[in-house]
Amino acid sequence: MSKTAAVIKGDGVGPDLVDAMLDVVNAAGTDVEFITCEAGETWWKANGGDSLIPDETWDVIESSNACFKGSTTTPGGAGSPKSVAVSIRQRYNLFANVRPIKTFPNTNKPLGDVDFVCVREGTEGMYIGQEAKLTDDVYIAIRKITRSASRNVSNFAFKEAQKRNYDTVVAIHKSNILKQTCGTFLEEVESVGQSYPAIDVWEYHIDNIAQQLIKNPQLFNKKILLSTNLFMDVISEECSALVGSIGLIYSANIGDNYAMFEPAHGSAPKYAGQDKVNPVATILAGAWMLEYLGEKNQAESIFKATEEVISEGKYVTYDLGGTAKLSEMKNEIIKKM
Repeated sequence: MSKTAAVIKGDGVGPDLVDAMLDVVNAAGTDVEFITCEAGETWWKANGGDSLIPDETWDVIESSNACFKGSTTTPGGAGSPKSVAVSIRQRYNLFANVRPIKTFPNTNKPLGDVDFVCVREGTEGMYIGQEAKLTDDVYIAIRKITRSASRNVSNFAFKEAQKRNYDTVVAIHKSNILKQTCGTFLEEVESVGQSYPAIDVWEYHIDNIAQQLIKNPQLFNKKILLSTNLFMDVISEECSALVGSIGLIYSANIGDNYAMFEPAHGSAPKYAGQDKVNPVATILAGAWMLEYLGEKNQAESIFKATEEVISEGKYVTYDLGGTAKLSEMKNEIIKKM
């Protein structure tokens, strides 16, 4: 019986990129059935309500084996709904947000070659979105850290290190200031680490690692960088700059029983419909989803073809120093497969 995947095309450049991804995965010979559904700011502005995700989309996600989310816009301001990604992560307990950070051949690498993985707790921290006005002068935000979520994401990080034959998990925190929240997270990392004696634990304060990633990024090659939700959101964005373009960064949100895949970048509404932006992050997130759903050969062929196109440099988009359109780069990837 074939697997199914819910596909949210999203906002801005999301639909253009997701259409390109679907062309590539279909060319790779996937047997996955893709069911497109609505979510994001565009849908919400037309329909209103307290969520960016309609009930019908939740039904599709619920009955599918995985979810693909194109870039979506999250409205700002008090009272507006939480993001599509956060909503799905929290509902399905997708506690591990995973971003591989790896230099592609023949690309701008501002600080040299890098190759490591960022793992971010995906369900709690500041992203529970609970804020309060205490007085006209005082507003607070609640940072929720639980032992169970910290343990879940730590288990994932050590298993991922083992799977990739990495020797270190780098725990990023600020426990000298946030003694209970970061302290608890760190205790769980260390506790899980005792079951993996072959894997070292390095502890870095959040401010120090922000500096070290610029000063000596190769120090972290073949390692897992692990942190709480907001800290790793910021750090993984810094890491994306090390490979020259966030248009190359694909990601997954993984729980015990479900996963959602997405590009790491935003919806860039000013480029919507221009056939201009880099499709790599979206295409490779789609390939990763195929691997998750059991289609390893198809996934490998997409990764290999994409790397070839980037390393040749003839059909790459403007952010990679080329002049190719989104559609031209996509077509070249298909040709290479």
